[in-house]
Amino acid sequence: MTRPTPRAGAIAAGTITAVLALNACGSDSGSGSDSSDGGSEGLAGSTIVVSAFPFGVEEFEANVVEPFEEATGANVEIENGSNADRLTQLQLAAGDPGIDVMLISDTFAALGQSQDLFQEFDAEDVPNLDALSDFALDDAYAGPAYTYQLNGILYRTDELSAEQAADWSLFGNPDYAGRLALPDISATAGQLTVSGIGEANGDGPYDVDSAFSTMGEWAPDILQFYTATTEVTNLITQGEIAAVPTIIGFVPPLIESGQPVSWTPPAEGRYMATNRLMIPEGAPNTEGAHAFIDYMLSQEAQQATTATDLPVRPDVEPAPAFTDLMGEGAADPVAMGYQTLDPEQMVDNRTEWVERFAREVSGQ
Repeated sequence: MTRPTPRAGAIAAGTITAVLALNACGSDSGSGSDSSDGGSEGLAGSTIVVSAFPFGVEEFEANVVEPFEEATGANVEIENGSNADRLTQLQLAAGDPGIDVMLISDTFAALGQSQDLFQEFDAEDVPNLDALSDFALDDAYAGPAYTYQLNGILYRTDELSAEQAADWSLFGNPDYAGRLALPDISATAGQLTVSGIGEANGDGPYDVDSAFSTMGEWAPDILQFYTATTEVTNLITQGEIAAVPTIIGFVPPLIESGQPVSWTPPAEGRYMATNRLMIPEGAPNTEGAHAFIDYMLSQEAQQATTATDLPVRPDVEPAPAFTDLMGEGAADPVAMGYQTLDPEQMVDNRTEWVERFAREVSGQ
């Protein structure tokens, strides 16, 4: 996306009304933007179609959609589906998507952008872009991150210490043969894990030769290469595995349920995924899309979603359930040593890497 130029007094909206007012008449730096043509009055009675993930729908509607609708008078329609299915539908729409905002993970956002499926916008359209952490703004994407996920190791505390779990070599330890799992490269944690192992055992996050060779050696003793987080939950709560690399998002409920589990960042090779807000080319209600995205990036909306997601605003801290796991520097993933992956590398190499992973790693 076109990165906004930081302004003195970056916007930190205090109320939904303030967010909409900024959308209507520009930022407090005097940019003169008039992208909403009347704020909430301009949106009243309009429909904004949002394409979202199939999980956490009730929380999303309660925490984001309903407050936005109440403040603006707009009607938000939600369409759900997997990243892959929704991107395919967008490809088939041929410029007439019937969708105004798409919530999508970074890899799929990059794939869609490489096919010119998304349009750019900036801080004149969405003032709250200026309030985000630097890592949420990336010129490689047409839209900003609104949440992020850290990759790490979920482990059973009755079998492993955090220090043991943080070492990638655990997954090649014969003492745990048949009691470990790894993500398939198609899972969110999959490429993050490959890149982490590539850094730890090779020349960096895109050294898949080293990563695949190492993981291929481990493969015969790996119980399962998972594709869904539900598989991870079942395997570790039933005691079938002692550890597994996975994103942090679904870990707090496991701990709160009393399971003997915890999560730790890897000692090296720390990578994170982002979920992004994108506007499809041909979106029927671009004005509404700008307003909805601006609200999703507001302090209110970010704070309201911290129970299930990690926020991208530095003035909103993650919930204690996350910070307890993340440790020192929890409010700043970059300070923790986490990095995002280059979307150009993902787009250019994804098909080849998926095929090689099946042949050289999970197929062993």
